[in-house]
Amino acid sequence: MIKFTKMHGLGNDYVYIDATAKTGQKIEDESALALFVSNRHFGVGSDGLILICDSNVADFKMRMFNYDGSEAEMCGNGIRCVGKFVYDKGLTDRDLITVETLAGIKVLKLNVVDGKVESVRVDMGEPILKPSFIPVISNEEIVKNLEITAADKTFKFSCVSMGNPHAITIVENVDDFEVQKYGKILEVDEHFPNRSNIEFIKLIDKSKIKMRVWERGAGETLACGTGACASVVACILNDYTERNVTVELLGGNLYIEWSKEDNHVYMTGPATTVFEGVLDY
Repeated sequence: MIKFTKMHGLGNDYVYIDATAKTGQKIEDESALALFVSNRHFGVGSDGLILICDSNVADFKMRMFNYDGSEAEMCGNGIRCVGKFVYDKGLTDRDLITVETLAGIKVLKLNVVDGKVESVRVDMGEPILKPSFIPVISNEEIVKNLEITAADKTFKFSCVSMGNPHAITIVENVDDFEVQKYGKILEVDEHFPNRSNIEFIKLIDKSKIKMRVWERGAGETLACGTGACASVVACILNDYTERNVTVELLGGNLYIEWSKEDNHVYMTGPATTVFEGVLDY
């Protein structure tokens, strides 16, 4: 029997499990559990599984598994919910915490209202632009003109890593765009050695973009925090936007800033608890 909490950040939903030593909940096959809980017909239903663990280098450690059971480096919407989980559950009483991820240690500022976390500002760190570190196969020093053909369309991508790989392209009509048709082809394109998240964006003005995302290992989701960050970085690199941008996603808005002072990207958005339960697993 495993206690869990269903949470979402702008509709990007995960099953959260407290796997710290204090609870005694030990997960032996994380990938299999992710496959089970993610199934929207036979499981809880989610975009994946997130484990909250003890850390030797931060206040907490987050492990994130996609819908297909693969472990990912980082999840922007997921880490905001981790911040809400640990505060609302009394695992911490501080509104500034650190969380270890496979993409490094992230610093979270919790916005607490009436004893509960409503939103979280995450220091996502510096964007990674070197192709071999993203990784993406390209001869450009900063990838802004990568042309890839998928099915009947040719796209031009900018590539950024926020601890996980992203490829961003502009489309004229993002609302009616066939994300599934092209996303599943582009995710596994040969230019992306570790596969890639694919962001399709429309420029609204200098301070706003609209984005849909095909997430690596999950398909289209309602929101992607790291994808929103990567998309804003790509827009700034191409002189499309200013450094403070509202990103409109299917699930709502995220607020992204790429700071000139420290070169860090900051993401602010909500975190929501849906329900709690027990898995007979």
